[in-house]
Amino acid sequence: MRNASDMTWNPEIALDFLTNVFSFDKSHPLLFTQFYFWVFFAVVFAFFCLFRKRCLLRNTFLFFVSLFFYYKTSGLFILILIFITLYNFFAGKWLHTRRREGSRNFVLGLSVIVNLSLLFYFKYAYFLTDVVNSLTGYDFRVFDVFSWVGNRITGDNRFSVDNILLPVGISFYIFQAISYVMDVYRKRIEPVRNIFDFGFYVSFFPQLVAGPIVRANEFIPQLHKKYFLSRKQFGIAVFWIMNGLVKKIVLSDYIAVNFIDRVFDNPLLYTGFENLMALFGYSLQVYADFSGYTDIAIGVAMLMGFYLPKNFNSPYKAKNPGEFWKRWHISLSRWLQDYLYIPLGGNRNGTFGSFCIILMIAAIASFLSRSLWVGLGVGVVVLILCLLAIFKPKSRKTITTEINRMDTMLLGGLWHGASWNFMIWGGLNGLGMLFYRFWKDWSVYGRTLFILIVTIALRLCTIYLPRPVFNVLFVWCLIVLTGNVIRMVYNLMGGKKAWQWLQDAWAVFQTFTFITFTRLFFRSGSNLDPAVANETAWNTAKNMVNQMGGFWRIDRIPQIMYHYRNVFILIAIGLIIHWLPENFKRRYRIWFAKMPILLMIVVCALIVFVIYQFITADLQPFIYFQF
Repeated sequence: MRNASDMTWNPEIALDFLTNVFSFDKSHPLLFTQFYFWVFFAVVFAFFCLFRKRCLLRNTFLFFVSLFFYYKTSGLFILILIFITLYNFFAGKWLHTRRREGSRNFVLGLSVIVNLSLLFYFKYAYFLTDVVNSLTGYDFRVFDVFSWVGNRITGDNRFSVDNILLPVGISFYIFQAISYVMDVYRKRIEPVRNIFDFGFYVSFFPQLVAGPIVRANEFIPQLHKKYFLSRKQFGIAVFWIMNGLVKKIVLSDYIAVNFIDRVFDNPLLYTGFENLMALFGYSLQVYADFSGYTDIAIGVAMLMGFYLPKNFNSPYKAKNPGEFWKRWHISLSRWLQDYLYIPLGGNRNGTFGSFCIILMIAAIASFLSRSLWVGLGVGVVVLILCLLAIFKPKSRKTITTEINRMDTMLLGGLWHGASWNFMIWGGLNGLGMLFYRFWKDWSVYGRTLFILIVTIALRLCTIYLPRPVFNVLFVWCLIVLTGNVIRMVYNLMGGKKAWQWLQDAWAVFQTFTFITFTRLFFRSGSNLDPAVANETAWNTAKNMVNQMGGFWRIDRIPQIMYHYRNVFILIAIGLIIHWLPENFKRRYRIWFAKMPILLMIVVCALIVFVIYQFITADLQPFIYFQF
């Protein structure tokens, strides 16, 4: 038996426990994949049930809970979130009281500048410092103003001022704040009257740190709706949570830790086949990671009676690059379309900003590549487009539309980070969309002739200018040429229409391959110190291309596949599930949602058991936390 003294309440132990609960600990952030989060959510949901019928009290409670969640995730960066919340709340009220157009434009412009200035400071300070140093010859270094202020307030040097850390999720909640101010300006919504309601909109914890980006005109009306959750909605919410955890831990984390990260860290140690498989595996990893977070966020929010927008729609089923961006990170694509692409002129006309942005990006490309020729090349292309737009009125609309689209994709790349690899990634996606718009209007004979000429040219390059990159491009063009030749022969033999499913499958394959190769530049620069990101990312991408385009030992492929059999099986299963018909997926979601509660508990327990078998030793953060 325990002594009575053992049962005595110890205030020091209680104090230590409370200190651990309410202090920020880098090693134990509140992530969806951590046990601590689900304990946190269980407590929050218990209290939420007490307040669920009183909207203001419910929203206020969730606002403070969200602030606590962000503090446990990001520490004192919570002050940035509080500032964004307060400033945009009062900016919306100020904007609503202005009647004169000039005054409204001033308030809107000031709000956008304040929001973007914070974002630029944290995301692009290293880049701007490099630009100034290159232009002036000085050796300036970044200086963290916020850490300096913290040191002054506390009276010691507890915060480092020599590097700038990016607050988790800053892009997402700043974009939400901008959408609120813009929607008030456009009179789509009335400004929120209560600071707690507005704070809840900005900081709602399920989607705070990695989206989806919630639009003000879609979410704010939910603030005043009474709580309702049907039996079927409860089942769907649980399904999304389980689905997201499986995607993140079983698919994304396992294949990353056991294969993909190893190859990207040291591509020269692995064969061309391994590099190629790691690249295709990364396409599945980044999808499973990001969409897994979104699924969990949607499920958690739904349990509390709130509905977040769909952020992914089977993107690897896309038949062209444009369709891919309508299926991938839908909330960001829509945000860029409404608040960047359309204000630049959209598909109607070009604006002064359209040409300024692409010229600015040409200058950035020149600097990041450390090559004047890159900047001159982009500048010449822009100049030709401008002259065509001026002197050929019939082509003006098409040209300006494509410039606006390219601006949007390039700025979307820069949103992920000011480094050369993200510029290339955004530019390649923009070029893919541009090329497809012309490609789809050609006949099968024109396409075959064009790709034949390109394939011959690349073959000559592999002979007289041998480079691994030419080998990779030659093989890809040969594959595309084969498909077009088959289609052309089918037409010549009297076929009026190809088998639609085969045609669609071929288009999906080509698009998936193109998107996968653009990801080479996306992945190479991720999770890097901004000070060395450009050089490291470029070397990683170059080494992987060299390996994929070099000599292949075909006889080693079966041995490699056997060695990584678990990884390759998971990749195959993940892609097969992804490509299943949407109607089939909807049926098994509904089947899960409608099963008896006891059976649902048993199924969830089995899923959790399987997930536990795949948990890695080290914490694997969500990829999009860094953006």
